[in-house]
Amino acid sequence: MGTIILISCVSKKLNYKTKAQDLYVSPLFQKNLQYAKSQNPDKIFILSAKYGLLRLNEIIEPYDMTLNKMHSNEKKERANFVLNQLKKSTEIEHDEFIFLAGNNYRKFLLSHLKYYKIPMLGLSIGKQLQWLSKRIINE
Repeated sequence: MGTIILISCVSKKLNYKTKAQDLYVSPLFQKNLQYAKSQNPDKIFILSAKYGLLRLNEIIEPYDMTLNKMHSNEKKERANFVLNQLKKSTEIEHDEFIFLAGNNYRKFLLSHLKYYKIPMLGLSIGKQLQWLSKRIINE
Protein backbone atom coordinates (compact mmCIF):
# COMPACT_ATOMS: atom_id res chain seq x y z
CA MET A 1 0.00 0.00 0.00
CA GLY A 2 1.37 3.37 -1.02
CA THR A 3 0.57 6.80 0.34
CA ILE A 4 -0.69 9.42 -2.10
CA ILE A 5 -1.24 13.03 -1.04
CA LEU A 6 -3.68 15.16 -3.04
CA ILE A 7 -3.52 18.96 -2.72
CA SER A 8 -6.14 21.20 -4.29
CA CYS A 9 -5.19 24.06 -6.54
CA VAL A 10 -5.84 27.65 -5.45
CA SER A 11 -6.87 30.84 -7.21
CA LYS A 12 -3.69 32.79 -6.40
CA LYS A 13 -1.23 31.92 -9.16
CA LEU A 14 1.80 33.27 -10.95
CA ASN A 15 0.97 34.79 -14.35
CA TYR A 16 3.41 32.74 -16.42
CA LYS A 17 4.01 29.13 -17.43
CA THR A 18 5.93 27.15 -14.80
CA LYS A 19 6.02 23.91 -12.78
CA ALA A 20 2.69 23.14 -11.13
CA GLN A 21 4.25 23.19 -7.65
CA ASP A 22 5.52 26.72 -8.29
CA LEU A 23 2.42 28.12 -10.03
CA TYR A 24 0.20 28.22 -6.94
CA VAL A 25 1.39 30.88 -4.52
CA SER A 26 -1.16 31.14 -1.71
CA PRO A 27 0.09 30.55 1.85
CA LEU A 28 -2.33 27.62 2.22
CA PHE A 29 -1.05 25.88 -0.89
CA GLN A 30 2.58 26.48 0.09
CA LYS A 31 2.02 25.05 3.58
CA ASN A 32 0.05 22.09 2.20
CA LEU A 33 2.93 21.32 -0.15
CA GLN A 34 5.54 21.70 2.58
CA TYR A 35 3.55 19.42 4.89
CA ALA A 36 2.96 16.88 2.11
CA LYS A 37 6.68 16.68 1.32
CA SER A 38 7.51 16.30 5.03
CA GLN A 39 5.37 13.15 5.15
CA ASN A 40 7.55 11.37 2.55
CA PRO A 41 4.58 9.94 0.63
CA ASP A 42 4.98 7.73 -2.40
CA LYS A 43 3.41 10.41 -4.60
CA ILE A 44 2.05 13.94 -4.35
CA PHE A 45 -0.43 15.29 -6.88
CA ILE A 46 -2.23 18.60 -7.29
CA LEU A 47 -5.96 18.51 -8.02
CA SER A 48 -6.44 21.20 -10.65
CA ALA A 49 -9.84 22.48 -11.73
CA LYS A 50 -8.53 22.82 -15.29
CA TYR A 51 -5.89 20.12 -15.72
CA GLY A 52 -7.18 17.42 -13.37
CA LEU A 53 -4.38 15.47 -11.70
CA LEU A 54 -1.01 17.24 -11.90
CA ARG A 55 2.46 16.04 -11.05
CA LEU A 56 4.48 18.62 -9.12
CA ASN A 57 7.03 19.14 -11.90
CA GLU A 58 4.50 19.27 -14.73
CA ILE A 59 4.80 22.54 -16.67
CA ILE A 60 1.45 24.30 -17.02
CA GLU A 61 0.00 27.61 -18.07
CA PRO A 62 -1.84 29.80 -15.54
CA TYR A 63 -5.63 29.65 -15.72
CA ASP A 64 -8.75 31.07 -14.14
CA MET A 65 -11.02 28.15 -13.29
CA THR A 66 -12.35 26.77 -10.00
CA LEU A 67 -14.65 23.94 -8.99
CA ASN A 68 -16.22 26.33 -6.48
CA LYS A 69 -18.15 28.03 -9.29
CA MET A 70 -19.15 24.85 -11.17
CA HIS A 71 -22.52 23.11 -11.07
CA SER A 72 -22.74 19.67 -9.49
CA ASN A 73 -22.76 17.82 -12.83
CA GLU A 74 -19.61 19.69 -13.93
CA LYS A 75 -17.89 18.75 -10.66
CA LYS A 76 -18.84 15.10 -11.24
CA GLU A 77 -17.37 15.24 -14.76
CA ARG A 78 -14.11 16.72 -13.41
CA ALA A 79 -14.02 14.04 -10.68
CA ASN A 80 -14.44 11.27 -13.28
CA PHE A 81 -11.61 12.80 -15.29
CA VAL A 82 -9.38 12.84 -12.18
CA LEU A 83 -10.47 9.32 -11.23
CA ASN A 84 -9.34 8.01 -14.62
CA GLN A 85 -6.00 9.79 -14.17
CA LEU A 86 -5.64 8.30 -10.65
CA LYS A 87 -6.29 4.80 -12.00
CA LYS A 88 -3.35 5.24 -14.39
CA SER A 89 -0.98 6.69 -11.77
CA THR A 90 -1.82 4.83 -8.55
CA GLU A 91 -3.03 1.52 -7.15
CA ILE A 92 -6.48 2.93 -6.49
CA GLU A 93 -7.72 -0.20 -4.68
CA HIS A 94 -4.72 -0.42 -2.35
CA ASP A 95 -3.16 3.02 -1.90
CA GLU A 96 -4.10 5.38 0.91
CA PHE A 97 -5.10 8.85 -0.27
CA ILE A 98 -4.60 11.85 2.00
CA PHE A 99 -6.66 14.86 0.98
CA LEU A 100 -5.31 18.35 1.60
CA ALA A 101 -8.19 19.62 -0.48
CA GLY A 102 -11.59 21.17 0.01
CA ASN A 103 -14.87 19.33 -0.29
CA ASN A 104 -15.47 20.40 -3.90
CA TYR A 105 -12.22 18.73 -4.91
CA ARG A 106 -12.81 15.46 -3.04
CA LYS A 107 -16.51 14.71 -2.55
CA PHE A 108 -17.09 12.90 -5.87
CA LEU A 109 -13.81 10.97 -5.52
CA LEU A 110 -14.25 9.53 -2.03
CA SER A 111 -16.79 6.86 -2.91
CA HIS A 112 -14.29 5.38 -5.38
CA LEU A 113 -11.44 5.12 -2.88
CA LYS A 114 -11.11 2.34 -0.34
CA TYR A 115 -8.53 4.04 1.89
CA TYR A 116 -8.44 7.77 2.49
CA LYS A 117 -7.90 10.40 5.18
CA ILE A 118 -8.96 14.03 5.41
CA PRO A 119 -6.77 15.34 8.24
CA MET A 120 -8.14 18.89 8.28
CA LEU A 121 -11.81 18.06 7.76
CA GLY A 122 -14.06 20.90 8.90
CA LEU A 123 -11.27 23.39 9.62
CA SER A 124 -11.47 26.97 8.33
CA ILE A 125 -8.55 28.22 6.22
CA GLY A 126 -7.07 29.98 9.26
CA LYS A 127 -7.29 26.79 11.34
CA GLN A 128 -5.80 24.78 8.45
CA LEU A 129 -2.83 27.15 8.35
CA GLN A 130 -2.36 26.72 12.12
CA TRP A 131 -2.69 22.93 11.88
CA LEU A 132 -0.12 22.78 9.07
CA SER A 133 2.32 25.18 10.78
CA LYS A 134 2.25 23.15 13.97
CA ARG A 135 2.96 19.90 12.15
CA ILE A 136 5.61 21.26 9.81
CA ILE A 137 7.61 22.64 12.74
CA ASN A 138 7.28 19.36 14.63
CA GLU A 139 8.39 17.17 11.73
